[in-house]
Amino acid sequence: MMAVTMVGSIEEADVLVVGGGPSGATAADDLALAGVRVALLDRAGRIKPCGGAIPPRLIADFDIPDAQIVARIGTARMISPTGRAVDIAIENGFVGMVDREHFDEFLRIRAVGHGARRLTGTFLRIERDAQGTQVIWRDKASGEERATRTRLVIGADGARSAVARAEVPGGDTIPYVIAYHEIIAAPPANAAYDPTRCDVIYDGRISPDFYGWVFPHGAQASVGMGTEKDGVDLKEATAALRAMSGLTGCNTIRREGAPIPLKPLDRWDNGRDVVLAGDAAGVVAPSSGEGIYYAMMGGRVAATAAQAMLARGQARDLRLARKLFMREHKMVFQVLRKMQDAYYRSDERRERFVSLCHDIDVQRLTFEAYMNKKLVRARPLAHLKIGVKNVAHLLGIVSPVHT
Repeated sequence: MMAVTMVGSIEEADVLVVGGGPSGATAADDLALAGVRVALLDRAGRIKPCGGAIPPRLIADFDIPDAQIVARIGTARMISPTGRAVDIAIENGFVGMVDREHFDEFLRIRAVGHGARRLTGTFLRIERDAQGTQVIWRDKASGEERATRTRLVIGADGARSAVARAEVPGGDTIPYVIAYHEIIAAPPANAAYDPTRCDVIYDGRISPDFYGWVFPHGAQASVGMGTEKDGVDLKEATAALRAMSGLTGCNTIRREGAPIPLKPLDRWDNGRDVVLAGDAAGVVAPSSGEGIYYAMMGGRVAATAAQAMLARGQARDLRLARKLFMREHKMVFQVLRKMQDAYYRSDERRERFVSLCHDIDVQRLTFEAYMNKKLVRARPLAHLKIGVKNVAHLLGIVSPVHT
């Protein structure tokens, strides 16, 4: 299957995907499998800072092979500002961990194997003339500007998306957290470090408005934090987290930082020939910062919208991407946003949040929602109990030490 046709010095594709992370690679793969001529433009060598957690639904929905799972997590540990730890067992399954250095490349190679053409370079701009739309990009190997003519562009180029800023209303004002992590050589299992447990640290000394994490990756581990506030020294905070977790002496393999968006854009297309996906559209879950599943689902709905537009020639079909995504995930995003606004504002609130995590109803419903990517409606009484407990914790009626 030929993905791109050469016309003189200008390549042609039905769809050009800008960005080869999980979102862009998924969009390119879906389109290639559907027989669409698709090109995937990616900057080689960039690795996004990420804890690397993927739920069972992602593994099933996107056919991820066992070889990509570098660790299987059976417990999540929530740690409060005073050092109290709440261990939450993951019932009936596990959370998979991937290393983005290898996972993203696996997704790109799979898309190419199904017929997508891979272009290695940097997006510069979109130009339009009487013949249509073309993407101008700089070839990494030669340094020269090249052009690819296309009917449609999918912008999957991250939280500070150049495509979004240039083409989609609101694309230049999206709020974001700055995330930073260090990939380290994992120590042997000990009293402080468990290779089957993810630690989430809610402590203002590490992050004043988000959280820190220690996530096992098999022979390696991701240790990092995020914040929306200016003036926070990310490396210093991560060093403090490593010291707190007994990981100071571990060898540092690489360091990475990047923005993570906090809110989905109100619009994901330009009404003409561009649709956004993944971080470029703002689809990272509030509170948890989880992004891989939502990025890949964003790529999938962008591919669906692209196919609809190509088939019907109607630019309004691009709206399908946001509509399909929000139909399934809007409620989860709203609940998580309220949770973050309520509990992340101070250490006192974080202490109460970790206390709330002691509750078995909270634990079960939280992980059912995480594993299945939807709010569970089967137990309305449990939801009611959680609502009452939530208010009690916020108002200080319940002690943050005992639940």
